[in-house]
Amino acid sequence: MTDAAPTPDPVPDLLEARPETAYFWGRVAGDGELTDEAVTVRAGDEQAADALAALTGVDDVDHSQTARTSAHDSSIVRYDDEYELTVVGAPADRASAALGLPQSGSPGGYRFGAFSEQYSQLLRGMLEACGTVCFRESSGSVGISFVHDDEQFLDTVRALLDDIGPHVPTEDLEDSSSGGYWFSVADDADIDEFAAWLYAGSDQTGLYASDRRQKLRRSVERATGKETGELSP
Repeated sequence: MTDAAPTPDPVPDLLEARPETAYFWGRVAGDGELTDEAVTVRAGDEQAADALAALTGVDDVDHSQTARTSAHDSSIVRYDDEYELTVVGAPADRASAALGLPQSGSPGGYRFGAFSEQYSQLLRGMLEACGTVCFRESSGSVGISFVHDDEQFLDTVRALLDDIGPHVPTEDLEDSSSGGYWFSVADDADIDEFAAWLYAGSDQTGLYASDRRQKLRRSVERATGKETGELSP
């Protein structure tokens, strides 16, 4: 039995560059929204929702089940848990100005340079918010893709992946069947190194979605011939 994940401490300033805020804004950019008065962020995993609530100091987390249509096949619908929390106040306006996030329908510019020392947590939040992970039985490899309604956001994610230490080239953007866009990580990407880099230190911080981390690690184990549980319990 694994130990319970640690709970992050509340962050006094959500625009300060630190691992907790990088993870938070990565999740907001991937599956959240800004209005003039508030920031809303969603998570499909209780561990991630608890971490987001703790670091933002939000007590009220709304839990529901949501029907989701596959971005690659609109005939496939699955029902997922969804946790939603809202941070009311100044962070919305400040984040729109500082990070270029869309606000109240206005397009964004997506500027994440302030988190250059926290790219692993930023991309972890993005992958968990709008990414998919699978093990490809036919090729014995790991597939990773990102899906979003905003083409510019996905171009930003591709640029971030191109700027990190692990070798993670990406394919071109394509239209999704749900009306948005998607891209996949290229077949020659070093997914083993990327997975280790992406979740480095997560046991100590609690900043992760347990289901997504386990799926990625288990997929890497299968693809590389490691024993089940060698990377993840």
